[in-house]
Amino acid sequence: MEKTAFLDALVEEGLGYLKTSDAVEAGVSRAFVGDYVRANGMERVAKGLYRAQDAWDDGMFVLQTRYPGAVFSHETALFLLGLTDREPDRYSITLKAGASSSNLAREGVRVHKVNSELFSLGVIEIQTPFGHTVRVYNAERTVCDIVRKRRFVEAQELQGALKSYVRRKGKDIPLLMRYAKALSVEKVLSRYLEVLL
Repeated sequence: MEKTAFLDALVEEGLGYLKTSDAVEAGVSRAFVGDYVRANGMERVAKGLYRAQDAWDDGMFVLQTRYPGAVFSHETALFLLGLTDREPDRYSITLKAGASSSNLAREGVRVHKVNSELFSLGVIEIQTPFGHTVRVYNAERTVCDIVRKRRFVEAQELQGALKSYVRRKGKDIPLLMRYAKALSVEKVLSRYLEVLL
């Protein structure tokens, strides 16, 4: 396959985005990628990531590409999982404790940090509203995170998330309670669930 056609296919597969690393892995030189990007008027949205002129701006995908170790969490996870209709005013992510986050904070991203043992608990992949795959915590972990940070979450949002979770098909209450125990919110969450179930 000709290099230009190959990059066209990568852009189509990436829903309007091109990662330099994907092209280089396939044997296309960085110089050729640069020429392709310029010839097609693509915009550099992050280091090694370019967006076609007609592609939707997917901030979540760009953030995930820039920070592959991050997991979308809290209010952003509620939105991605369909536990709230409210699109977050800014993204919330979780990083491992010790990871650098000063750039993220300056960009207005809410950063939460947890120790390594808790970090991977409940990580799944899901599609953004624009069709790109990102890492996010599952519904059970997200509910526990929201309860854990309840002092910083609007009461209405907390109650709405809990109600949405309880009505959700495929909810896993035993898993929810295991996560609640691991995240030290078992008693508080039990009180909320007693009212809702």
